[in-house]
Amino acid sequence: MALTATMHRFEVSLSDVDRDVYEALDLRMARHPSETMRFLLTRMLAYCLSYEEGIAFSKGGVSSTDEPAVSVRDPTGLLLAWIEVGSPSAERLHKAAKASRRVAVFTHTELTALRREATSTHIHKAHTIEVFRVDPALLDELERAIQRNAALEVVRNDGMLYVTIEGRTIEGEIARTFLGD
Repeated sequence: MALTATMHRFEVSLSDVDRDVYEALDLRMARHPSETMRFLLTRMLAYCLSYEEGIAFSKGGVSSTDEPAVSVRDPTGLLLAWIEVGSPSAERLHKAAKASRRVAVFTHTELTALRREATSTHIHKAHTIEVFRVDPALLDELERAIQRNAALEVVRNDGMLYVTIEGRTIEGEIARTFLGD
């Protein structure tokens, strides 16, 4: 018997002071049976912190090999941003950089492994790929506090991330760098 995805609903009040983006988001996310809660939370934060008109989660979810975890398209369907989560392979980043104007990676892992993978082969425009490292301690605390249906306040200000859930604020750094740094 095949395992099915678990649905999560997050009502997010987003205040991204660093980008001057303020939105109320109603996110419905399917958690693949193989997906960890940490990965799901990183995917949710990647969506929030990249939010702009035309943003969407991939239709195939985390099992899709042809689509980014999160993408931004213009009204004609042109791919504007390819946003990955975790530690994508160098081949996947190369494909992303050739397919999209902007590529970003949101990760909770150490950057040394991602950079080692990136230097193992040529990646198109590797120096332009943004990497956002979410503080793993923030994700650990958030994982303990979150339910399948949750209301959250997400605030990014000066490279810090503040997530408030049920009156409790969890904070951590979100460090921005480039793959080629």
